[in-house]
Amino acid sequence: MERLALPAGGAEAVEEYLEYRRIVGEDDGGKLLTPEEYEEYKRKVLPTRLQNRLYVSWRSPTGMDCKLVGPETLCFCTHRYKQHQTDFATMPQQRPISLPCRVTGCQCRAYLYVPLNGTQPIRCRCKHFADQHHAAAGFTCTACSKCSGFHSCFTCACGQPAYTHETVVETKQERLAQGKPVGRDVPYAAMGGLTGFSSLADGYMRLDDSGIGTPPIEFLESPVTVRDHPFVKAFQASSSSPQTKSTDEGTSSQVSSVRRSEEDDTAFFERRYQERMKMEKAAKQKGKAPLPSTSKPS
Repeated sequence: MERLALPAGGAEAVEEYLEYRRIVGEDDGGKLLTPEEYEEYKRKVLPTRLQNRLYVSWRSPTGMDCKLVGPETLCFCTHRYKQHQTDFATMPQQRPISLPCRVTGCQCRAYLYVPLNGTQPIRCRCKHFADQHHAAAGFTCTACSKCSGFHSCFTCACGQPAYTHETVVETKQERLAQGKPVGRDVPYAAMGGLTGFSSLADGYMRLDDSGIGTPPIEFLESPVTVRDHPFVKAFQASSSSPQTKSTDEGTSSQVSSVRRSEEDDTAFFERRYQERMKMEKAAKQKGKAPLPSTSKPS
């Protein structure tokens, strides 16, 4: 394993460069700004950036932000969000807000998030990948002539197809009016919808305000119905089963469906899972017990 050795002050220099890159983004055109230019850039850009930040998300028809867009998130045009126009001296009045791509020659006029299937682009109904379609409005296929525009039946983890989602660009005031998180005001470029570490997870996995919100205790303790997931119904069945005698300890145990006050959700479900495994193991061992002798008396 190779080790990277930095000279004295090298770590501080790396930190300063990373800070520079987060603030300037793509605005330097690939050529580092001089210290004077860097200070002038911060003086001019940071006040308006802090005031006019735009939040970008990929939203389901239920209102869930299934994906919060960050600087490295790819657009339909295959360029990253940070390569689009994200800073505005005055907030645009038209809706939806368009964020055109700044890469030379790109025809993208508005940032458009497209999900991935694992690490691969999703396919259109014409069977070709998303990156095989034009980035200009219409999104026609470059590999066939029968495609009238990109349309994918790929299903998001939230259960809704991709074509029912929309890329939403909104202001801080618009998000606050919906009760959605806005995080802290930061000077970094192209932060999009990122407000914390949980923003990196898909919407259905974020049990906080940036996703579907923490389920209320009434929902967690509500009785299981036929509409619930089979996994939940399986646990309900085990919790309502009769007490089973343990062959190892010689004591009876029953799966508890009541969450203890000191347990979080993960610990609660882990305990219920382990109790069920013990019950199943005890039932198997009981079924393997030797049968009583049936020999006839002499």
